[in-house]
Amino acid sequence: MDFEPDSIRVPTGHFIGGQLVAGGPTIDVLRPSDSRVMGAIPDATADQVDRAVQNAHEAWRTSGWGTRAPRERARVLMRWADLLEANAMELAQLEALGSTRPIKDAYHFDLPFTAECIRFFAECADKFGGDAVPTRADSLGMVLPEPYGVVGAVAPWNFPLSMASWKCAPALAAGNAIVLKPSELTPFSVLRFAELAVEAGLPAGVFNVVQGRGSQAGAALVRHPLIGKISFTGSTATGAAIMGDCARHGTKPVTLELGGKSPQLVFDDAGDVPNLAARIVKGFTSNAGQACVSGTRLIVQQGISSQLVDEITRQIAQFQPGPTWRAATNFPPLINETQARKVHAAVQGALADGAQALCGGDYFDVDLGGHFYQPTLLAGVDAGMAAVREEIFGPVLTVQTFGDEEEGLALADHPTYGLAAGVHTQNISRALRAVRRIQAGTVWVNRFGRTWDFILPTGGFKGSGLGKDLGRQAFEANLRYKSVLVDF
Repeated sequence: MDFEPDSIRVPTGHFIGGQLVAGGPTIDVLRPSDSRVMGAIPDATADQVDRAVQNAHEAWRTSGWGTRAPRERARVLMRWADLLEANAMELAQLEALGSTRPIKDAYHFDLPFTAECIRFFAECADKFGGDAVPTRADSLGMVLPEPYGVVGAVAPWNFPLSMASWKCAPALAAGNAIVLKPSELTPFSVLRFAELAVEAGLPAGVFNVVQGRGSQAGAALVRHPLIGKISFTGSTATGAAIMGDCARHGTKPVTLELGGKSPQLVFDDAGDVPNLAARIVKGFTSNAGQACVSGTRLIVQQGISSQLVDEITRQIAQFQPGPTWRAATNFPPLINETQARKVHAAVQGALADGAQALCGGDYFDVDLGGHFYQPTLLAGVDAGMAAVREEIFGPVLTVQTFGDEEEGLALADHPTYGLAAGVHTQNISRALRAVRRIQAGTVWVNRFGRTWDFILPTGGFKGSGLGKDLGRQAFEANLRYKSVLVDF
């Protein structure tokens, strides 16, 4: 499964009207594993974004994609999923080369996950529709769904392909066209992703990709008058700015999956400590902690705290960093130097505030060219510290202890975020009390992390977002509803 990074040729350009299109000033794109340039992308101007949106709107109008029989749309999406699996190694290599996803994870998880996500939403195409509603006897009331037309999507860099599928699949299944702006840090794999959609039978132009920085290309996409809806995954600050832009430029709906500071609440009856520690470790080190849902706040009952922390420390000592193109790599780099500096500054700030690093606290002692940060446990923290309040987006776990259930639940609450939470206990009554009490869009019990249950929606409360990805809710969010009343 190993591959040589210099042997991979990356596609480049925008993808408009079914083909790659160059143009404009370019941005160099670095490989996260060694910080070497692997290619360049055009930085779209507002005029180029307009071209992509106009092309998508015209393709949507002339192709009849939005009025095509739902099962026909589903068959196209099913063929697309099949093509993704047939080209899985090519796509996994592009994903691993240009992101923080190790090749074994990209091939064995990301690609099949992406294909199954598309299949799930393909099956939604004819499952959810309108209603005939009760009105007076001499009339007929109906609520009819219809697509928005063109949906604009801005995807993050941490899981490029799977996050793209979250946005593209429900929008296309519902009959919309889509213009996707991937992160300028991870722009390449989605180009091949889009090419395969056209190969599967999606009308050229119904799925366009525009490249560039968020401040320029992303802003132009959000503000475009032909964009009927926006879907965004990223930081809370950027999400708030997008909401403001949508209000000022057309009053369009938004779906936002934003930041998180998720608790892992552990009671002393949580069971087998090594297995429990493995869940905790996976929850904050997966993708080197670069996930919105990362469980970065360990809140553990005093009776089990010492034993659990010792076991977590033992397990994370086994991580070995390496480049994403090596199958043996079990700990990837941070995405770039900017993010690495942010993570390290957060750790150093916590230490200056009085926290203690039980392990980690610095970069791995390797000279690979990338930025590899040690999994770090910070004890001696309190709710007022920035390390507990603010999203770090790296492999950093704060540790707080509690005495009784009420204290633990109070610590689990966060004043700003409410994306996800984990509860670990063998007491079902206690677990359900915690589920009711915790303010988060997703609560896992005796696990931490997403599954392939695409029927479960994901999305946050409070500053962690608005609306849902996945589930029927994501499909229905890509439709607008028209009320009709017919008098006999």
